[in-house]
Amino acid sequence: MLDANLTEQLKGHLTKVTRPIELVASLDDSPKSLELWDLLTEIAALSDNVAAVRDKDAGAQRRPSFSINRVGTDVSVGFAGIPMGHEFTSLVLALLQVGGHPPAVSEVTAEAIEQLEGEYHFVTYMSLSCQNCPDVVQALNAMSVLNSNISHVAVDGAVFPDEVERQKVMAVPTVLLNGETFGQGRMTVDEIVAKLDTGAVTREADRIDALEPLDVLVVGGGPAGASASIYAARKGIATGVVAERFGGQVLDTMSIENLISVPSTEGPKLAAALEAHVAEYDVDVMHNQRATRLTPATESGGLATVELASGATLQARTVVLSTGASWRLMGVPGEQEYRNRGVAFCPHCDGPLYKGKRVAVIGGGNSGAEAAIDLAGMVSEVTLIEFDDVLRADEVLQAKLASLANLAVITGARTTEVLGDDTSVTGLNYEDRATGELHRVELEGIFVQIGLVPNTGWLKGTVELSPRGEVVIDDRNATSVPGVFAAGDCTTVPYKQIVIALGAGSTAALSAFDHLIRTPLVVESGSVGDDTRSAGAEVAEPVAEPVMA
Repeated sequence: MLDANLTEQLKGHLTKVTRPIELVASLDDSPKSLELWDLLTEIAALSDNVAAVRDKDAGAQRRPSFSINRVGTDVSVGFAGIPMGHEFTSLVLALLQVGGHPPAVSEVTAEAIEQLEGEYHFVTYMSLSCQNCPDVVQALNAMSVLNSNISHVAVDGAVFPDEVERQKVMAVPTVLLNGETFGQGRMTVDEIVAKLDTGAVTREADRIDALEPLDVLVVGGGPAGASASIYAARKGIATGVVAERFGGQVLDTMSIENLISVPSTEGPKLAAALEAHVAEYDVDVMHNQRATRLTPATESGGLATVELASGATLQARTVVLSTGASWRLMGVPGEQEYRNRGVAFCPHCDGPLYKGKRVAVIGGGNSGAEAAIDLAGMVSEVTLIEFDDVLRADEVLQAKLASLANLAVITGARTTEVLGDDTSVTGLNYEDRATGELHRVELEGIFVQIGLVPNTGWLKGTVELSPRGEVVIDDRNATSVPGVFAAGDCTTVPYKQIVIALGAGSTAALSAFDHLIRTPLVVESGSVGDDTRSAGAEVAEPVAEPVMA
């Protein structure tokens, strides 16, 4: 199961296992069970602290499945299926954590998990091709290690299709708690804890409220926000970041092959690297926080205020807006009602759940074409529906589309309604734009790939926005409001690319720093102070930024 390179890496990781663990397998005679047993015995052979055993009293448990148990304790983590692909990291972390290596969560979060009372039995339905699933699986695994009242089993939906059908799982990750739906989509450990312990939200809001005014407040944790916070922190000024989810839209990107100097990576890996880089600096990162209102400073050198959905407020001398963008919706009846019940946005994540079924892809650009090609290898039929009269995808992608026998392309079509049976999607209606004739397509899944919209609705009436809702910026990333800058996909920058967002974030931070050193500070009494920076240092001119590797 494991090649020589992977075996050597895993052997090195297993040296961190300090307490004996058992890999207890529930198997049958299927090929998948044989594969799982091979994997478990290979792992056990790499460490004296790891043993692989068969569960002789498996009963009606899922097969193939296994649990990782800390010998002599009730600490355990479960997997149903073979956790390879994106979930191999989840397996490695589970081995280490059950084996005594502490989970990588903050002390505050760990304490909150340990103090949770009650019984929490989680089941996560995931797919091995889903880049969002590992975050959820790893978060719940860590929680089950820290608190014996919490249990967790990660189930590969492709291995247990009957269970997926019975549970009506139409998107991954889907999490059940004590048999009831708990959540869908990417969730961090802090988000999960906040849902279980509502007091955690209040405590974090109180902490944020008590913070002193910042020199630079970055709103958004994608590539632009990460870059801006690093460049600001390197100047030695008080820097904070508020983000609903660190990494932003990058977390939903499967493959990245155009980030200069990085030939190939995946979105979650890049997001983790960005967050780790930010963590090397004195930046207060406030996770799971959504900005709801910006109030600019009333006078030059004053403080801007950002209000959060949690009820907390922050003040800062300068603000960098880097809120990114979100999936564009079709805006038709039934779309919201059947979201995650047949209406999906990530073919890599949710595609395996539609094996052998009929699906549609809405959108004929590169994203839509790539999604249709990807899905054609898993589903029975794909119908690509494009509003324009011609596809906008690259010629090479159009040629690939034409070569697929189970893929049909419909152009000049406007989707008018998503149809369903109150449980899941059953089809869609579209209008032929040339004739006005209505048509119905019978199907079980719809993948929407029609671009992105900037996350700027909360800024209307505060900063100048373009007709598309983008924050209008100049060549120094300044907005229409003095002291407020913006970067990334939420702005009027013509090309929405990760590498461009990284550069734009650094430009915005340097411009914010330049604004700080050239704008006298208004002290609390309302008079103008002599210092040009809140830290009290005298800086006459901008300092050249060293070249970063």
